[in-house]
Amino acid sequence: MSASITNSVASFSGLFGLEPKLPKLAPSPYFWMPPSASVTTENTDALYNFMLWMSLFFSVAIFWAMVRFCVKYRAKSRAANEIAAKTSQHNTMLELTWSVIPLFVVVPLFVGGFKGFVNLRTPPKAAMEIRATGQKWKWLFTYDGLGTPDDALHVPVNTAVRMIINSVDVIHSLYIPSFRTKMDAVPGRYTDLWFKATQTGEFPIFCAEYCGTSHSDMLSRVVVHPPGGYEKWLAATIAQADSLTGKDRGAMLYEKQGCSTCHSIDGTPKVGPSWKAIYGKMESMTGGPAMKVDENYLRESMLDPQAHIVMGYAPAMPTFEGKLSDKDIDGLIDFIKSLK
Repeated sequence: MSASITNSVASFSGLFGLEPKLPKLAPSPYFWMPPSASVTTENTDALYNFMLWMSLFFSVAIFWAMVRFCVKYRAKSRAANEIAAKTSQHNTMLELTWSVIPLFVVVPLFVGGFKGFVNLRTPPKAAMEIRATGQKWKWLFTYDGLGTPDDALHVPVNTAVRMIINSVDVIHSLYIPSFRTKMDAVPGRYTDLWFKATQTGEFPIFCAEYCGTSHSDMLSRVVVHPPGGYEKWLAATIAQADSLTGKDRGAMLYEKQGCSTCHSIDGTPKVGPSWKAIYGKMESMTGGPAMKVDENYLRESMLDPQAHIVMGYAPAMPTFEGKLSDKDIDGLIDFIKSLK
């Protein structure tokens, strides 16, 4: 979808009081496509244009032939007893023609598609690896030596990047239009895709698989850093993440780990209970006795969220075991305790 089409959708939705959360796209030189920002886009765009123009050519040719035949062979008389003269006969050359001509369309299409598929599915051996985790309703990105510091994907320009993708709940799909690449995030297994960004800047990320209530809000972005910029960002982010403690660390994790998607801090119920004034409260449980929300309950809810389900809510929360350190859990508990 080009920037002009995205802006039109936003304007149309505004007439009905809707506020779509569409990322702002960079200007694109293409009418139908977003900007081309990866080495993997060339083959995809070439195949798309080939199919588009071939479809247009044959559509015009077929409609012209239909109109021409309707005019040329229209009935000369409407007499009820008129019998049409037999005009059809076998034509070997005509049959060979409509059998051979499509070969010049489908064979290049197959060869180009197969080469493009192999290229998309074969990442370079020296590609750097970043993990992407899909969950309701947020993308989490994990780097070598760093957890999930930001809701954006950060990569260096002109560097091959292999994304190792998984899901902790339902099927999601990591889709980066400007890189012309997409791959499903499937619970219980790993998938992957790769790209090599050729332009610096920010490019939107979508979830392309319907995954529930807030599917349309599962938006993120790729930040492509100039040479040397990625290393500086990584070092600064690691230093900042280690320096935060207590409720400040919890406030940071509330946004970065996707807690804000399901838990409000203003009392508004979402997919999960609001965190406002929840500490010290007695919560009714489904299939069990009421429990007091204290440090032990909060810790268990993060590491084993299916152990106790608050009455009136679905068991939709994924486990954060292995994703949160003790320092992170302490910070989130301090943050929840501060929401009085």
